[in-house]
Amino acid sequence: MFTGIVEELGEIVAVENLGDASRFLVRGPVVTDGAKHGDSIAVNGVCLTVVDRQEGPAGGEFSADVMAETLNRSSLGALTVGSRVNLERPMALGGRLGGHLVQGHVDGTGTIVERTPSEHWEIVRISLPAGLGRYVVEKGSITVDGISLTVVDADPDSFTVSLIPTTLALTTLGVKQPGDPVNLEVDVVAKYVERMLGDRAQGPAAPGPTSGTAEEAVS
Repeated sequence: MFTGIVEELGEIVAVENLGDASRFLVRGPVVTDGAKHGDSIAVNGVCLTVVDRQEGPAGGEFSADVMAETLNRSSLGALTVGSRVNLERPMALGGRLGGHLVQGHVDGTGTIVERTPSEHWEIVRISLPAGLGRYVVEKGSITVDGISLTVVDADPDSFTVSLIPTTLALTTLGVKQPGDPVNLEVDVVAKYVERMLGDRAQGPAAPGPTSGTAEEAVS
């Protein structure tokens, strides 16, 4: 589980084509500190498993295998050597939840539609793939390329976020331009609520055997 607070802006060092998968070598001295085989690290919002850790010429690096399903359903398939990526380690139990609950499971990809700069912040509009609009609400939370952000306004097919200078300087959203893809993960709470309300609309389950006395059963 992650929080959507990016720890480090890393870089893709190498990409190896494995046929039905790819192996990425990612530079990230902060997130690789103490990392070992089997640990999880979010790369642009996608939870990946560390295969190996090594010390590169410019700091710590880790490799991770990415299967075809992930490459097809996220923007990781568009990464090349030199691409900058947002990196985050899982939240430690008892740590501060600075953003919101993020699973690292991408729901779909959007596209940067437009950027509107202001004196102290920037408004970015991002397209929404079909089916995700119902989970995005004004002032709700959404994860964009692994960054926990607050929705400014929400339309059926797009939404806007307001980016402060820190986010612009320390994440990929500072350099991405209109037409660039981004990974989106909606608030998981919204999906569970939808599922529970849908089950309720279908009516209660058939009654099963009841333990206890007759009085308890009718009280």
